[in-house]
Amino acid sequence: MAAKTVHLAVYDTFADWETGHTTAHLTQNGHTVKTVAATDAPVTTMGGVRIQPDLALDDVNPEDSDLLILTGASLWDTSDDLTPFARKARAFLDAGVPVAAICGATAGLAREGVLDHRTHTSAVSFYLAATGYKGGDHYRDEDAVTDEEGLLITAGPTEPVAFAREVFARLGVYEGEKLDAWYRLFHDSDASAFEVLES
Repeated sequence: MAAKTVHLAVYDTFADWETGHTTAHLTQNGHTVKTVAATDAPVTTMGGVRIQPDLALDDVNPEDSDLLILTGASLWDTSDDLTPFARKARAFLDAGVPVAAICGATAGLAREGVLDHRTHTSAVSFYLAATGYKGGDHYRDEDAVTDEEGLLITAGPTEPVAFAREVFARLGVYEGEKLDAWYRLFHDSDASAFEVLES
């Protein structure tokens, strides 16, 4: 599959640690990662890192992307500021372009109705239930979940490695034995997996 661009949503209180594995290994394997914010103004992550976005959200089109990534942020639960990102995720899914959401971003998607009919996970089921969404029957208590269509990837805040694994599988970055080895190395610190990755 020819590599295009992966879009990473960034916003104030962005949870830095949740996509580090994902974006680092995508970049190392031929993908271009572009940051997307509400405007072209800089944002500050939860860890205090200042990011100058590559694009404003209104300028991002699904047909120009392989994937949209949404991370957690305090703002998902304290304001409506990030609602436009959930709407953009819906547009991506409607266009058949995958979306990967972790932590609080799953609650944003729940409020938008995106999870009502798709298999998904999050931090815990009652976190999403508090949004009033209608997708409780589709919740799975797993580290990370890709829905049946292969379009929506979700994970809880403690599972950045499982989240990355699902993204890599979806985009064909690692497959089969190498995907398993990558996960064992970074999730389980299994040194024997390194040899598989280097082969």
